[in-house]
Amino acid sequence: MSLKVLLVEHTPNPEVLIAKAAKLCYSSVGIDKMNESMDSESTLKFINMLMSMGHESPVEHVSFTFAVEGVSRSLTHQMVRHRIASYSQQSQRYVKLDQFEYIIPPEIENDSRARELYIGAMESSQKAYSEIADILVGKYAAEGMKQGAAEKKAIEDARYVFPNACETKIIVTMNVRSLLNFFHHRCCNRAQWEIRELAFQMLKLVKQVSPAIFKYAGPSCLSGECPEGKMTCGQIVEVREKYSQL
Repeated sequence: MSLKVLLVEHTPNPEVLIAKAAKLCYSSVGIDKMNESMDSESTLKFINMLMSMGHESPVEHVSFTFAVEGVSRSLTHQMVRHRIASYSQQSQRYVKLDQFEYIIPPEIENDSRARELYIGAMESSQKAYSEIADILVGKYAAEGMKQGAAEKKAIEDARYVFPNACETKIIVTMNVRSLLNFFHHRCCNRAQWEIRELAFQMLKLVKQVSPAIFKYAGPSCLSGECPEGKMTCGQIVEVREKYSQL
């Protein structure tokens, strides 16, 4: 199953809101006059100033919500480490997976023997899950539990056999400051391949809505030296070219 990312909601007029918040920091005018004086030119001026200065507190007033599917549990384990965010993930406790989808890493997909072993492991997990669930449902039913409750309780434990490769779906909401941090770390070439691709697709979506806000978004090497030291990917020219085309 392939990665799919949708931008489902965002704060209306994000650049205007951030510019107003910034103006409140730097101006003595009241709220009424602040609203009257905001036009497209002054809005862009404030946004460019903020982004170039790295003054990030005003951007926290704006958030973006994404719907993501076709990703692995391995990815979402990494994603939820970004703590200033809201997540709603498909539950393996309440959703019975009669045939679970799974993500195949490209290096495994491109090697016939590795792919054969990998798919065999996935099929084995599915078989074990189904058999364990059936055993436990029968046990709970024999104890007098109703069918629905028995199945729910059974899959709570049967799900433990699922691998990190198991496909999942998640709704993610982040404010702009958190998104900039997410892109900083996860767009880097040294990020794991799956979450790096997710971050890249998310960045493309938010740039369509707010190009000025996300003008400098991406890995840290876009505007300075690589912070990875000896662990650098050594491809700073190629990375900058890639993100300049967004």
